[in-house]
Amino acid sequence: MDFLGIGVFIIGIVFAIVSIFLIKALNNLANVLNGVDKTVEKLPDQLDQVMTQTSDVLHTSNDTLADVNEKIKALSPLFYIVGDIGDSSRKLTSSLVNVTASMKKNTSSGETKVKEKDVSGLYGAVALGYYLTQRRKALKEAAAAGKPSKASSAES
Repeated sequence: MDFLGIGVFIIGIVFAIVSIFLIKALNNLANVLNGVDKTVEKLPDQLDQVMTQTSDVLHTSNDTLADVNEKIKALSPLFYIVGDIGDSSRKLTSSLVNVTASMKKNTSSGETKVKEKDVSGLYGAVALGYYLTQRRKALKEAAAAGKPSKASSAES
């Protein structure tokens, strides 16, 4: 029986040592659970603060967006005016390009006529000037009559 008593005594000592370790582990777990409990208690207040701040940010964003929309509405006519000016200037420059091309073509044809007739010097310059004034006069008359000139109808 001595061996049986020694075995029970050893089992008792081991059980006591295991119990001490379990007590320490359970105490640590209890401390962790207490910390979690405190954190969870603070969580609703923190969520309320976050929701309040988020609501404030959304209201401010809505106000800012409404202000930006009003300012864009105020500037829209200005953008339309700038667009109209751009269209008008494009039309004007395209008509100027057409007139310039026509004058260039007419000038080169006048220069060809001067070379064909072997006219040189001052007489050539006078002849070229006379040709250009006649051509300009014809263009003005055609524009006044609302009819395209021979040169512009030939280009079309």
